Amino acid sequence: MKTTKHNPPRLSSPITLIDGIGPKKAEAFSHLGVHTLEDMFYFLPRRYEDRRTPKPLDSLTRGEYECAYGVVSEIGADYDKTRAIITNNSGSAEVIWFSDKIASFLREGMRLALYGKIDERSIVPRFVHPEFEILKPNSTPTIIGKVFPIYPATADLNQRTIRKFVDSALDSFSEECLKDFLPRRVLNRYGMMSLREAILQLHNPSDERTFIRARNRLAFDEFYLLQAGVIMRRSLYSSQLKAKPLKPGEKFRTFMDTLPFTLTDAQRAAGYEVLEDMDRDIPMNRLLQGDVGSGKTIVAVIAVLAACDSGAQAAFMAPTEILAAQHYITLRKTLEPLGLNVALLTGSLRTSERRRILEGLSIGSVDAVVGTHALFSGSVEFANLGLAIVDEQHRFGVLQRGALAAKGQAPHLLAMTATPIPRTLIMSVYGGLGVSVLNELPPGRKEIHTISLIPPEAPKVYAMILERVKKGEQVYWVCPLIDDSERDLASVSSVYARLRNILPDLTISMLHGRMSVDEKSRVMQSFAEGKIDLLVATVVIEVGVDVPNATMIVIQDAGQYGLAQLHQLRGRVGRGEAQSLCVLLENAGITPVGRERVGAMVKCSDGFELAEQDLRARGPGEVCGTHQHGVTDFRVADLVRDEKILRLAKKEAEELLREDPNLDSEPLLKREILRRLGEVLELAATS
Repeated sequence: MKTTKHNPPRLSSPITLIDGIGPKKAEAFSHLGVHTLEDMFYFLPRRYEDRRTPKPLDSLTRGEYECAYGVVSEIGADYDKTRAIITNNSGSAEVIWFSDKIASFLREGMRLALYGKIDERSIVPRFVHPEFEILKPNSTPTIIGKVFPIYPATADLNQRTIRKFVDSALDSFSEECLKDFLPRRVLNRYGMMSLREAILQLHNPSDERTFIRARNRLAFDEFYLLQAGVIMRRSLYSSQLKAKPLKPGEKFRTFMDTLPFTLTDAQRAAGYEVLEDMDRDIPMNRLLQGDVGSGKTIVAVIAVLAACDSGAQAAFMAPTEILAAQHYITLRKTLEPLGLNVALLTGSLRTSERRRILEGLSIGSVDAVVGTHALFSGSVEFANLGLAIVDEQHRFGVLQRGALAAKGQAPHLLAMTATPIPRTLIMSVYGGLGVSVLNELPPGRKEIHTISLIPPEAPKVYAMILERVKKGEQVYWVCPLIDDSERDLASVSSVYARLRNILPDLTISMLHGRMSVDEKSRVMQSFAEGKIDLLVATVVIEVGVDVPNATMIVIQDAGQYGLAQLHQLRGRVGRGEAQSLCVLLENAGITPVGRERVGAMVKCSDGFELAEQDLRARGPGEVCGTHQHGVTDFRVADLVRDEKILRLAKKEAEELLREDPNLDSEPLLKREILRRLGEVLELAATS
């Protein structure tokens, strides 16, 4: 594909524009996520090798990667190896390549440039399978003499090939494609380098100081664009979308008067914030985050009652059928005595039942509906959707949430999560949301006691289980796999068989993701009714499963899970008044990182503190499940390390949009925001 005046290169142009990249090379690059020129420009190295200073051969450090010059004085090939001796004024060194073909390229007297690891066990200095280059008289080497980028690679694309094509893209297209979109005043105020220069320096840094300036410029870009997008979304909410104000009335007052328990201060505060938002003509866009067991559902019920009291319908979306069914039981028990009609809509309903519910939603006879992603399918129509609630909101894509909200005329949106979201992540990604936090446990709840054990201590665990079951309590046992595999990890099938043999007097069942929806529902219903003593399961129980009689959970191979997931699993117990126990069972091959996570769980029960630790250790996308949605996929920025840059970007974006809300003075910036953050803004357009 050629570029012409009528067909100029763009960031979205395919990489086949680059000389030498045909269909086969393009396919190889696609496995690295590189499809367009923009992907190539932002295909940033994962590390760098400093090859600026060649070493004398007698000064090579064993065990280190070194670069050097030398003249070939001896060559030999033996089976699949090539061996050479190189010399220079300082001494000599041996070179080993694991290929006998290399001997055919070399001749005595040739001058070589080399870069590779020095054998740490050899008595004489020895390069082990180094990169090398045959130098002509007075030629400049290409493999040493500067800082070299090291990219993610595949079997079909080695480092030298990737570097060649990246450099070719930068030489041929960067000037035309990489237009600076940051406002001139921002660039001048902080002395930032241009976008093109920053990209060039990230691929081929001149020195450490210049590299840091380039990296900080690109990190600022990512934060600035995200903050500007969030602010524009918020502005769109307040100026263009008009919601129907919803107020609590008679049903709400009856509910509160007959509530059999006292709300915590945090629940009261969150409920007030939700009701205050819903009483406006600007659609509520609020995130309710609460640690496991903190009582988020009661705040959701308060919101549903305000909607129904005002003649509007409420939709409650959950990520799994198990959780949807659980919310349905809770809402039905709470709302039906007040004369409200509650329905459950999932993908596994019979056709006749689904048709009846859809008709009820369309004519308004169903006041509140609980469901899975089936709620935003095309066949679902509401008579008057006024409130959309999304539980475990990070498990749904931005556009999926928007699709549910689009079922009504600017309905109020309440997003809930039991995964505590770190402050820095809220600041960057959820900046357009009001945030309510439940950081208290309801009265009577006790902190879960957490211990770690090693495999030889398993008999202690069996004794603990028997003791709990004798008291009429129930136990979870969580495994990372469903079936045995080559990985040395516990599976539900093998643990289930072993426990039935060791604890024959107990009623033991298993639960995993390959079971049908009906099978999973039957097992969970039996467990909830106390008919099962011990449930062996995968992380399918991680979210929302609420069985107050379950007082012990064993998490096998605990080091395999992230902190946030371990905390969620621990939260399946401790939901009643009895003292609960979490046993973290380590495996023999636990990594140092895994051991650190287990140690953090034993020491800390605060989900928010653990979430901050998890963010530092793993990154925002893994902690909050947002990688697949394109919201926190920062190529350069790091939410923990770059918090100062984030604050600066937020301040600058707020200042600019305060002065120029439509960005009329910055068309390039506006186009870049819309291009990069289309998903975020589309939520605003559909919410």
